[in-house]
Amino acid sequence: MKTLREVKVNHTVKVIRLHGSGPVKRRIMDMGITKGVDVFVRKVAPLGDPVEVTIRGYELSVRKADAEMIEVE
Repeated sequence: MKTLREVKVNHTVKVIRLHGSGPVKRRIMDMGITKGVDVFVRKVAPLGDPVEVTIRGYELSVRKADAEMIEVE
């Protein structure tokens, strides 16, 4: 299993599953991160938090803890 947190900068990956439940999963989905969407990793902060990504043309910052709940291929 590979998570969004493990993806290198300047790579595009496809979301295959969201882990977690309740408000955490809802927060991730509210950002537009759903199964099958492509995510481009633009930048990662020096300590790994946040991960800056581009999803559906929008630039977003994802917390490290949330990035670990997004399984990608």
